[in-house]
Amino acid sequence: MKKYIFLILVVVAFGYEGTAQEISKNAIGLRLGDNDGFGPEINYQRHVGDNNRLEFGFSWHNYKHSDGIKLTGIYQWLWNIDGGFNWYAGPGAGLGMVSYDKRYYDGGSDTYAFITGTVGIEYNFDIPLMLSLDARPQFNLGYNDDLGFDVGLGIRYQF
Repeated sequence: MKKYIFLILVVVAFGYEGTAQEISKNAIGLRLGDNDGFGPEINYQRHVGDNNRLEFGFSWHNYKHSDGIKLTGIYQWLWNIDGGFNWYAGPGAGLGMVSYDKRYYDGGSDTYAFITGTVGIEYNFDIPLMLSLDARPQFNLGYNDDLGFDVGLGIRYQF
């Protein structure tokens, strides 16, 4: 029985040590994503705890017959994989606005809220540069009431 308790304590200790890492206080950069059109996102990440951060994004998307902008906020937990590799996940929400092309939808616009989340992987270089690849499912509230799926590639400067 003592062997099992010791084994459990060792596994927990290694698991806790595996989450210890250096998260930069701030990171700012671009995220290129794809959700009903290709568009960039300017985003900012702020360290808020041992392995936690907030990410804020402003994106604009050009659709076939409409244009849209979004403001997104996501809370993220980070876990170290090895060296500079981390993976992260977390919930979020945001607001968006879509303007329609007059030729197809008689003009006008819609404002909506959405619930989102993220799961991704990132690599922190020895220089203040970070690359990431993530997926964000998004459920729109009040605009099409549908589920979208956004995959993005990010590059950020850390300071």
